[in-house]
Amino acid sequence: MQKSKLSRVLTQSDLVLLGVGSTLGAGAYVLSGEVAKSKAGPSIILSFFVAAIVSVLAGLCYAEFGSRVPKAGSAYVYSYVTVGELIAFIIGWTLVLEYAIGTASVARAWTANFNTLVDNKISNFLNSTMPINTYFLAQYPDFFALSLVALLTIILAAGVKQSTVFNSIFTVLNLLVLTYVIICGFFTVDFKNWSIDKSEVPSGYGDGGFMPYGISGMLSGAATCFYGFIGFDCIATTGEEAKNPQKAIPVSIILSLFIVFIFYFMISLVLTSMSPYYLLDDNAALPFVFERIGWTIARYGIAIGSICALTASMVGSIFPLPRVVYAMAEDRIIFSVLSEVSDRFKTPVRATLVAGLFSGLTALIFDLTELVDMMSIGTLLAYSVVAKCVVILRYRVLTFDTGESDIIWADMTVQLATI
Repeated sequence: MQKSKLSRVLTQSDLVLLGVGSTLGAGAYVLSGEVAKSKAGPSIILSFFVAAIVSVLAGLCYAEFGSRVPKAGSAYVYSYVTVGELIAFIIGWTLVLEYAIGTASVARAWTANFNTLVDNKISNFLNSTMPINTYFLAQYPDFFALSLVALLTIILAAGVKQSTVFNSIFTVLNLLVLTYVIICGFFTVDFKNWSIDKSEVPSGYGDGGFMPYGISGMLSGAATCFYGFIGFDCIATTGEEAKNPQKAIPVSIILSLFIVFIFYFMISLVLTSMSPYYLLDDNAALPFVFERIGWTIARYGIAIGSICALTASMVGSIFPLPRVVYAMAEDRIIFSVLSEVSDRFKTPVRATLVAGLFSGLTALIFDLTELVDMMSIGTLLAYSVVAKCVVILRYRVLTFDTGESDIIWADMTVQLATI
C-alpha cells in the first residue's frame, strides 16, 4: 500500500488547507444569505450545525478508508477493494464527471463574479459577438473560464507541492477576509433581529422570530447547507502523496470540516443579527449588510475574499480529478497510458492534461445552473457508496474472524445499518 510512483511530499497542514479551500468556497458569501432569507431565517445557524453533523458522518467513512487504503482514487479505490470492479468502474466515471463539472462550475462562478466587478463588460462583449442559441448551453462561450482551468492544469502538472502551495495562499487569504468580516460584524450585531414580531414580517417570509419557517424550514435549510460542505473528499485522493496517509488523511478530513463549520456558523450569526433576515440580498448578503450600516469600504474586501475563495475552491475541484483518472488507468479500466508519471514532476501529467481539457471545455459551453445540478447527482452517489462500503467492510471482517453465531449477528447488524 505504501509503494507509489507519485511523490510523498504533502504534510498534514497541506491537506487541511486543501480541504478547507475546496469546501469553504462561495458558500460563505452566497449560500448563507440565500438560505437565511428563504428557508431558515436566524435558525440557519442550526441548519449549518445539522449539515455539519451529517458531513462529519460522511467524512468519518472517508477517514476510515483513507487510513485502511492509502491510495489515490478516493471513492473509486474504496469501492474497488470492497464491492469489486463493476461498481468501481461506475463510481470512477461518476467521480470524473463530478470533479470536472465541479471545476467548470467554480470557473463559471469565478468569471461571473469578476464580470460584475468590471460592470458586465465581458458578458456584454461575448453575448454580442458569439451568442450560443441552444437552451441547455450557456448564453455565450466563456473563454475566461477556459483560461483559468488551463492555468490551474499547468500548475497541477508542474508538481503536487506547487499546486498545494498555490491553494494554501488563496485559502489563507480567504480565511483572513472572513475573519475580518466576522470581527467587524460583531461590533454592529443586534440580536433583536432574532426576535422580530410576526406583524413586522412581509408576506411570504414566515412568522418572524428565531425560526420563522418552523422546524421544517430549518431542516430544509440544512439540506441546502450540506452543499456548502462538499469538497472535503479531495483529501482522500492524496493517499499516495501524503507523508503519513494513515494518520494525516483522517485527521485532516475531520479538522477541515470543523474549521469550515466554525466559519459558516459565525458568518451566519453575523448576517442574521446585523439585518432582518427578510431584507438580505440572496446573491450578495455580506456586502449588503455592511452597506446597510454605512461600511461601504468592506465591499472591496469581501470581493477580494470571494475571488480568493473561488480560486481555492477551483483548485480543490480539479486537484482530485487527475488522481482518479490515474488510479483507473493503473487498474487498466481506462487507457493505461494515462497512468504514466513524469520522472521530472512526479505527477500524472497526461492524466492531468486530459482532465484539464475536459474540465475546460465543459466550463466553456455549459451553463452554471446545469453544471451544479449534474454535480449534485454524482456527489450523492459517491457518498452513498462509500458509506455502504464501510458497512460491508466491517461485515466481512466479522465473518472472517469469528464463528457462526457471530456471522448471524453481523448479518443482523448490516441489515439494521442499511435500514
